[in-house]
Parts: sequence; C-alpha cells; structure tokens
Amino acid sequence: MSVTAPGSRGPVVLDTGIFAAELVRSRAGLAETYRPLLEGRPFVISSTTVAEVRFGAELARWGTSRRTQLEQRIARSRIVWPGPELVSVYVELRVRCIRSGHPLGQKNHEADRWVAATALWLGVPLVAHDRVFTNLEGLDLLTRLD
Repeated sequence: MSVTAPGSRGPVVLDTGIFAAELVRSRAGLAETYRPLLEGRPFVISSTTVAEVRFGAELARWGTSRRTQLEQRIARSRIVWPGPELVSVYVELRVRCIRSGHPLGQKNHEADRWVAATALWLGVPLVAHDRVFTNLEGLDLLTRLD
C-alpha cells in the first residue's frame, strides 16, 4: 500500500486516541499538542481504530451531529484492513511481546497490537500518546509523552 503523498513529510499511522482527539471535547488539548507532528503528513488508521471510535461514540450516546463529524473523518481517512500479510505481522508481534514481557502482549491491549502491527507492516511511524507503545523494538513511535 502506498501512503506517501508527493511533496509531503512521510506518512504515519494514527493511534485511536490521536485520531479521535479532534472529535472529543475533553481531548482538544491533545489534538493541539500533536498538530505540529501531523501537519503536512498523510496518515492512515487501522480498521481497529474505526471499530474503537464507533464503539466509543455508541457507548457515549453521541448525537447525530457528532456522529456525522466522526463518519466524515473516517470517510476522509485511509483505512488499513487486515489481510494475510498484516495478520502475519500481528502474530509475530504478539508472540514477541508475550515472550519478552512487553506490556503490549497483555490481553487488554488487543486493539493496540493491531495498531502497532499496522505501523510495523507499513514501515511507517506510529503517532500515539500511550506508553504501551514505548520500548517496542522496531516500532518508530512519535509521541509527546515525557
């Protein structure tokens, strides 16, 4: 999959929290913090991110206007859907994390593993504000965490 737009900085995968930050009022500051990292860069999201943000909107009982904004943002995004190669990267990542004791190997990080596997498979950085992605060999993490 080619994700680089001519004349832009390199592409990135957005973690769910970064992707949704512009749509969640309480996370507006997070969106501002990451704006300089994202300007001029094409981005992609994992299919897992689509599921997570739609689930969050449903659980929070978002109204029609906010759901429309969410669906428009999803429609403008390049989504990576799992295929055999991505599934292989995911399996290798999960095994590696479990064997090494990396937190990403824990059961509750299923969605995070898919997002990380997407970045690894594409060979592009992951933009995330979540410590679970730190110290993961081979992952180029762009973050504003201290």
